[in-house]
Amino acid sequence: MRTRSLLAAFGIALACDAIANEPALTITTAAGTMSFAPAALLALPSATTVTIPNDIAYRREMVFHAVPMASVLAGVTPDQSIRFVATDGFVATLPAAPLLARGDGAVAYLAIEATDAPWPPLKAGEPATAGPFYMVWLRPERGAITQEQWPYQIARIEVVAPLAKRYPMLLPSAGLSATNPARRGYEVFARNCAVCHTLNLGGDATIGPDLNLPYNPTEYMRVDALRRLIRDPQSLRRWPASKMPAFSTKALSDRDLTDLLAYLRHMADRKSAAVAAK
Repeated sequence: MRTRSLLAAFGIALACDAIANEPALTITTAAGTMSFAPAALLALPSATTVTIPNDIAYRREMVFHAVPMASVLAGVTPDQSIRFVATDGFVATLPAAPLLARGDGAVAYLAIEATDAPWPPLKAGEPATAGPFYMVWLRPERGAITQEQWPYQIARIEVVAPLAKRYPMLLPSAGLSATNPARRGYEVFARNCAVCHTLNLGGDATIGPDLNLPYNPTEYMRVDALRRLIRDPQSLRRWPASKMPAFSTKALSDRDLTDLLAYLRHMADRKSAAVAAK
């Protein structure tokens, strides 16, 4: 199917483009780049109301005005990758296939915060909400959707090449066996860590430090301490301003964590190749 612009897909007039002084969502596909204000997206025929029983950002039931991601990404094909860029530096690159899914499984929606009906603050005493654009999921448990696949405060949505293709310095050695835990550990890193961290200076995110340069955390931290840091950062480093979330066993299984540490240990020996590739 040929990629079509949102304007063509929905028959929206140019008047629906983002209005000056309003928050805008920029969407880039092969058809070009467009910006949309909340009202423009809420005017789409597919706009609806969704109830999220256990919302990731607010940790309670939330009701949102939203548009199916399959509608937002009209013309995108399942084999493509989608990058979500948030205003705080969080960047998630996700496969398009689950975002385009409909039916009884996990279904992604773009929740839209109307300018005249703001959402609650994410933290008491602070003004920031999860809006104006936030990707939420119905029935996430049916698609093994992780907490890092709920990007909020989204500013841009872009069709991009897969993370590994754009940043080959993230990949473990091609000489590893197919069953080596570091191979699966890379997938865990890409899904959960690359949204905030770079590694070998490769990646899109800008929130956290690089996880291999100048030192890999496995080089200066005991394994038990590193596990504790990932499970509950505040239990190891008391820092109220930290943005690193806790990864419970529900968000990151024990096997995932073990494979992630295997990947990090493996990448500690791949600094020179990464620097040479830059």
